[in-house]
Amino acid sequence: MKILVCCGSGLGSSFMIEMNIKKVLAELGVEAEVSHCDLSSASGNKSDIYVGTRDIATQLEGLGGIVVSLNNMIDKAEMKDKIAAAVEEFNNK
Repeated sequence: MKILVCCGSGLGSSFMIEMNIKKVLAELGVEAEVSHCDLSSASGNKSDIYVGTRDIATQLEGLGGIVVSLNNMIDKAEMKDKIAAAVEEFNNK
C-alpha cells in the first residue's frame, strides 16, 4: 500500500503530516510506504491513498486512490481515525 501526503505549494506541512502518519500506522500495526509532495506533483505519484488538508483534498480526487481530507493537520486523533478508515477501505477493495 502506498500513501502520498500532499500540501499546497511547499513541502513542510506534508512532511510533518507524513511523519505523524508513520506513527499512526505503527500504532495500527499497518505497513505502508508513505511519502510526501506538493500538490502539482501528486498526479505523477500513483498511490493507493492520498492525504491532504481539507483546502486541497478535492483537488486530489480523480487521481485513482482513496482521498483522506484532514480538518486539522496536527490533530493526531482525527488523523488516526481517518487513516484507519482509509486502510480498511483499501483492504476491502
